[in-house]
Amino acid sequence: MNASATASLYMPREAEIISVADLTPEEKLYRLRLCDNSELDHLPGQFVQLSIPGFTEAPISVASSPSRKGCFELAIRRAGFLTTEMHLKKAGDRIGIRGPFGKPFNLAELFDRNLLLISGGCGLAPLRSLIQYCNDFPERFGRVQILYGARSPEFILFKDDLQYWIDSGCFSCFLTVDNVTSGSCYDGATGFVHGLIPSLEIEPQTTSAVIVGPPPMYRAVIDQLLLQGVAEERIFLSLERQMRCGVGKCGHCTIDHLYCCQDGPVFRLDQLAGVRGALP
Repeated sequence: MNASATASLYMPREAEIISVADLTPEEKLYRLRLCDNSELDHLPGQFVQLSIPGFTEAPISVASSPSRKGCFELAIRRAGFLTTEMHLKKAGDRIGIRGPFGKPFNLAELFDRNLLLISGGCGLAPLRSLIQYCNDFPERFGRVQILYGARSPEFILFKDDLQYWIDSGCFSCFLTVDNVTSGSCYDGATGFVHGLIPSLEIEPQTTSAVIVGPPPMYRAVIDQLLLQGVAEERIFLSLERQMRCGVGKCGHCTIDHLYCCQDGPVFRLDQLAGVRGALP
């Protein structure tokens, strides 16, 4: 391993915040550029370790495609000590980045397939990297259907992206929310995201599914996909399970014998057979 690769594993690279945009009351989108002008060189589904001096570090999924050169994007929910400090940052500030880490979506297994891209909550952030990749290379994929569930209208992530994906004609997009708050002008579907699946047109022999979201949604989504005839080896999951160090040293993200940060976070469903604690 060369010195540059070693540094990206253990030593943060300095990155400058190019822009900050509000996504929801809890999430912001940061566009960043590595200060040495190198590319992040990630693949869809990977994550980085974000650090701020004095505020430790945290794993954050990359929310943009590697096909978008020059910058990369992170969607960050305010949820703890470091992320609260990150929400105070503005354009021009600098932070540390280690990585990218983890196993990405295996693009070769998705090429020439119809895709069901299913996410819930902040799971749309890592899935956005794959969606952008599909948008940039439409000839590599069949029909792409996007399913997204949010807890309420005000917490829908990437509203502009969702509208662009709908208008582009490259995707079929289906959106639902768990609850509609009083006074909301939202008039779309309500209910959990797995409820969208039975009404879809699915050709199981030519379809692969990708699922990213909170653990409680996985079992219901998987059950619906299996009922539709989608094979286990064609269902891919991202299990971002309490990752901490990113390099398989701390053991914080272990799932039975697996290290989520290195063996995952992306797994194929058939690879999780018999793995205790992988799915709720």
